[in-house]
Amino acid sequence: MATLTYMPTEHVPVLAPELIEHLDPQPGETAVDCTFGGGGHARLIGERLGAGGTLVCIDRDPAAEQRFSELADELECETWFMRADFADALAELVAEGVRANVVYMDLGISSLQLEAAERGFSYTYDAPLDMRMDPGEELSAAEVVNEWPQDRLAGIIREHGDERHARAIAREIVRRRPLETTVDLVGAIRAAVPPAYRFGRGHPAKRTFQAIRIAVNEELDSLDRALPAAWELLRDGGRLAAISFHSLEDRRVKRFLADRARGCICPPELPVCQCGREPEAEPLSRRALAATPEEIERNPRSHSARLRAARKVHGGADGSDDRNGT
Repeated sequence: MATLTYMPTEHVPVLAPELIEHLDPQPGETAVDCTFGGGGHARLIGERLGAGGTLVCIDRDPAAEQRFSELADELECETWFMRADFADALAELVAEGVRANVVYMDLGISSLQLEAAERGFSYTYDAPLDMRMDPGEELSAAEVVNEWPQDRLAGIIREHGDERHARAIAREIVRRRPLETTVDLVGAIRAAVPPAYRFGRGHPAKRTFQAIRIAVNEELDSLDRALPAAWELLRDGGRLAAISFHSLEDRRVKRFLADRARGCICPPELPVCQCGREPEAEPLSRRALAATPEEIERNPRSHSARLRAARKVHGGADGSDDRNGT
């Protein structure tokens, strides 16, 4: 397999001050970065953990592991890397008895993956239809585009991309098969949508590319499995944060944290609580945090970012800071 490369663009972590403020990492604590990516958030967290702390970084992209090795040499804290889907890695950490003070995830695709033209994530480059975050996985965008039935293709474009022209786009893709490159896919999308949509605000292929990428990498399924595993990994008093970039992710995070923050679930007509349920979470902000106008001007990718965070106040396991939890 060819060695993956990445462009030497400086990675700009999104909502970094807000993330640090709400997670409040302390010297000697254990933190888990579920989506290492370019390592921008990991660097800021690791610097605060100090020599007595531990930073666990997870990513399924082998290019991220290359970047991690560079960062690890610069930090005083203990660092270790897990190349895996973050849901699987979190479950493994739980099984090993690890307990963390801080767990955070920066969801979706990283800017470095978008900028690696050969990966096929971006509609602005001519590249093979790939979009795999882990190049070792079998399913690629080429298979989705060229082999999935039209109805299934329309369904994922509509559901994962919130694309109102999903049926027309799927029909045009099927008509043009086989498609080999991102340029071929963009051409099919442009031909399928009305002229006003082709030349309106935003690129007409954005939603379809997002939908196919989510399907290829099973991103929503991973998130649904990762959230409860991350919560179980936290000690009492630990903090969980997630940065989302579209409503499909944000709704899942919002529902998960809201459910953990609920207390009694007895019917309202009961005069006394009989369920005995107590809140497990304390929200760390009243609503999702968005990027400031200044950050959006510096980093346009941050315009859709939303940060939600909560502290675990009940129902956690207690263990030590080491990876064996002893």
